[in-house]
Amino acid sequence: MKIAVYPGTFNPITNGHTDLVERAARLFDHIIVAVGINRQKTTTLSAQTRVELASQVLGHLPNVEVCAFDTLLTDFVKQRGANIILRGLRTVADFEYEFQLVGMNRVLEPSIETVFLAPAEHLSYISSTLVREIASYGGDISKFVHPVVAAAMMARAGQE
Repeated sequence: MKIAVYPGTFNPITNGHTDLVERAARLFDHIIVAVGINRQKTTTLSAQTRVELASQVLGHLPNVEVCAFDTLLTDFVKQRGANIILRGLRTVADFEYEFQLVGMNRVLEPSIETVFLAPAEHLSYISSTLVREIASYGGDISKFVHPVVAAAMMARAGQE
């Protein structure tokens, strides 16, 4: 069974993330969307909210599971019986950072492979950072995220 782990903060999950998971769901038997709890980052949405939103957005895919993790990624991948890390590449700028991660993960756990997928071209400009910024100013993010995510982000922006 080919199990892939797609890690990220998903703060929030965007249409680009969703496109990537849908593509991967056709390639792998099981996808674990691993919502990272990064101690170095402050997130706009709680880990629980990010897991709930991703679960709702990806609920139509029977071979996809969403969960949070707060361990070293390679340890999490091994614990879940996977040996593939799935990463998305939107731009050439992403590649340099991702290449560093691949090297580090190979040293930590040589048995784990990293597979890169690119989102559809019309989604490649979307980033969680830009979505958060637009939402913080009350802008319309409905073209970039699922409606449940847009509602959650707008509700949060209204609370600030």
